[in-house]
Amino acid sequence: MVPTLEQRLAERERPAGRVFGYQRWEHLLFLHWAWDPAAIQRTLPPGLTVDTHDGRAWVGLVPFFMNRIRPAYLPPVPWLSSFLELNLRTYVVDGHGRSGVWFYSLDCNRALAVWIARAAFHLPYQHATMWARVVGEQVEYVSRRRRDDHPARFAYQPEAAPGAASPGTLEFFLAERYRLFARRRRDGRLFTGQVHHPPYPLSPARVEAHDARVFELAGLGAPGRGPDHALHARRVDVEVFALTVA
Repeated sequence: MVPTLEQRLAERERPAGRVFGYQRWEHLLFLHWAWDPAAIQRTLPPGLTVDTHDGRAWVGLVPFFMNRIRPAYLPPVPWLSSFLELNLRTYVVDGHGRSGVWFYSLDCNRALAVWIARAAFHLPYQHATMWARVVGEQVEYVSRRRRDDHPARFAYQPEAAPGAASPGTLEFFLAERYRLFARRRRDGRLFTGQVHHPPYPLSPARVEAHDARVFELAGLGAPGRGPDHALHARRVDVEVFALTVA
C-alpha cells in the first residue's frame, strides 16, 4: 500500500488529545540510502509494510541534538533535558494507510533517557558515548556505541538557505514524518505515536565526513557507498503525543 499525497499531508495535522511532552531538535543531518524494498520488508514486524518513493525504499541515518526536553506542565531538568541522538530508520505504512518511521536503533548519550525511552515508548534505544560541537554552521559529531570500539564521525553544514519541502518530492517523503511505530518486546504488540512541529527548514547538506557503522550493528550490512541524499535542518520545536495501540 502506498499512501496518497492527501494521506501524507494529513499526518502533518496536529493530533487531537493531550500533549505528552515538548522537545527541540537542532542541527539535524538526514543521510539517506536507497534500498531494496523486499530487503526492508523482511526486517519489519507484522502489520507494517515498507513505504516507497518511485519504487525505492530508503534507509536514513540522522544525527542531531535533542534540547529542552520536558514533560507537559513541567520545566526542563538541566542534566536530563539535553542530549545527543543518532538514529537509523526506514519508512513504513500500517494497515490503515498511515505512513511513519520504523527505527532500527537510536543511540543516545544519556543512560536514564535510554531507559525511559525503552520503557515508555518501546523504542530500541542504545547507550553510546557521544560528543559534538558547532562552530558557525559547521557541525562535528562523534558517536561510539557502548561495547563497540568504533567511533562514528560526522561533519556537516547546510549549503543553501533553508525552505520547506514541496509535497510529493523526495525531500518531502524523507523528512516530513510525524508518526512512529514501535513494537513492545514482551508481547510483540504494535504501537504508534505522533509528533507535531512546523515543516522542517531544509537545505542541501555539505557532508565532509560520515560513517555507516550502525547499519552493521543493526544487521543491515554496510551500504558500500556514500549516501544517495543529504539534507540539513537547523531547528524545530516539537510537541510529542502519547503512544496508542496501532
